[in-house]
Amino acid sequence: MELLDRYLQAVKKYLPLARQEDIIAELRANMEAQLEDKEAELGRPLLQGETEDWLRKMGSPMVVAARYQPQRYLIGPTLFPVYWWVLRMAMAWAAIAFVVAAGIVVPLVQHEKLSLLGTLLQIPWVLFMTAAWVTAVFVALELIAARYPEKLPPLAGRAGGWNPGALPPVERRTADGHKPRSYAQAVAEIVFGFLVVGWLLLVPQNPYLLLGPAEAVLQQMPYRLAGVWMVAYWWVIWLNVFQLGWKSVDFWRGAWQEPARAQHLLFKAFGLVPLVVMLQVRDQLYVTLKNPAEQFAQYGQTLATINNSVHLGLMVVTAIATIQLVWDAGQWAYAAYAQRAV
Repeated sequence: MELLDRYLQAVKKYLPLARQEDIIAELRANMEAQLEDKEAELGRPLLQGETEDWLRKMGSPMVVAARYQPQRYLIGPTLFPVYWWVLRMAMAWAAIAFVVAAGIVVPLVQHEKLSLLGTLLQIPWVLFMTAAWVTAVFVALELIAARYPEKLPPLAGRAGGWNPGALPPVERRTADGHKPRSYAQAVAEIVFGFLVVGWLLLVPQNPYLLLGPAEAVLQQMPYRLAGVWMVAYWWVIWLNVFQLGWKSVDFWRGAWQEPARAQHLLFKAFGLVPLVVMLQVRDQLYVTLKNPAEQFAQYGQTLATINNSVHLGLMVVTAIATIQLVWDAGQWAYAAYAQRAV
């Protein structure tokens, strides 16, 4: 039965990855046996509405899957899959940003209080703070879903308020061979987007969020960032806000499962703009001296090395981003051609 397949597919998304197949096989056998008993009792197959009523009594897919999850506190089974996805993404990006910042700053600084090993040992603290903020956001969402279920019906649908008829159809692979986006993934992308924008807005006034202990040492250095960095920074901010707004509108319209290849390519293309702007900087001046007249004789050579290194790094990043954009556009064009040819 298609509705049963859709139900089990929804349950599977929230099960532990290593046990998904075994649990679904067991659930399918039990539910098919129950279905056969009901049909034998009635002497006919169940109607669509009767099947939906039966599945509604079984519980929402998230609740059924929660029976096979370890006991959770603070964040319930409905939100936990989304929380877990966002937490992993946030911690991964926080670690990458911190390591990149340390890799750039530490080699250029000779300071007894700052070493590469000492800086890397700060990563656990960065990850802890990231996890704390993400957890706080989801605890708040859990409280809202529990106290005001009408505000977040898809997240609060733990019991009988969910509609089996609204289950997504059995998954089919997209043209590029990937699975369609799930509801949990769509929610996680939006939550993660808000966290990223919030973090970016806090960085200028709280550079410790990006540089960690290196921030205190940089305050004592004779160098400072040129104004072009703020231009690129605000471009990145507005690009993230635009992307987040687009995804939020799609989610509100219920279009979160629709292919987003054009949207993806558009954002990648706009993402090249700040890189191109940075590459066009006059005299490749990305870092300047705080007091050029007094410090140029001592630090001028090092300053030139820093600016040349930054320019080379930007060229490499721009080249990689351009190749990725061309590759994705080519794949999209090929998929569109193949679909039209069929």
